[in-house]
Amino acid sequence: MADRLVPARGSLANPIVRDGLLIVAGTILMAMLARISIHLPFTPVPITGQTLGVYLIGALYGPRLGALTLLAYLGQGLLGLPVFSMGTSAWSPSRIPGLPVIFGPTAGYLFAFPVAAAVVGYLANRGWDRKIRTALPAMLAGEAIILVMGFTWLVVATAFLTGSVSISALVVAAVLPFLPGAALKIGLAAVALPSGWRLFGQR
Repeated sequence: MADRLVPARGSLANPIVRDGLLIVAGTILMAMLARISIHLPFTPVPITGQTLGVYLIGALYGPRLGALTLLAYLGQGLLGLPVFSMGTSAWSPSRIPGLPVIFGPTAGYLFAFPVAAAVVGYLANRGWDRKIRTALPAMLAGEAIILVMGFTWLVVATAFLTGSVSISALVVAAVLPFLPGAALKIGLAAVALPSGWRLFGQR
């Protein structure tokens, strides 16, 4: 969607400069939203604002630039920058002793971010973000990808570490508590996007 913005003048007319600035802005947004984090005592997966950033970046940037921005965000974490939940990096200790965040129970959710942004961006490029009734399913698709990939990683990690796994217990601990927050973030993004694009159109 970034290529549908009103063309900029000067150096911003260069698509490489423009895309680079958008990627930097997107990673900053993700790092800021990652600071919104609530850790629940019964699950290793925190509630964060990151998924809201994934929806917005995917819809506003489109599939290519949205995915690149989230890959850059993950790259910052791999470089040791404190851009993940509660100011952690990829190599900070996870809630499982001995495992860094990038291999910990929440890693699957992080890996899902670029995929979800690409899917949301793909749907947005087809106009799904212009009306609330179509923006909601686009955001739901992104959320479904994050939940499925994150939960799958959690199941595999739990089985590897403990030798056994209870799917139903993990659903209760790592899926159900996050659905109300996901609904709120999806609603916020779906409401904000059509208004945002109307402003761009007026410009």
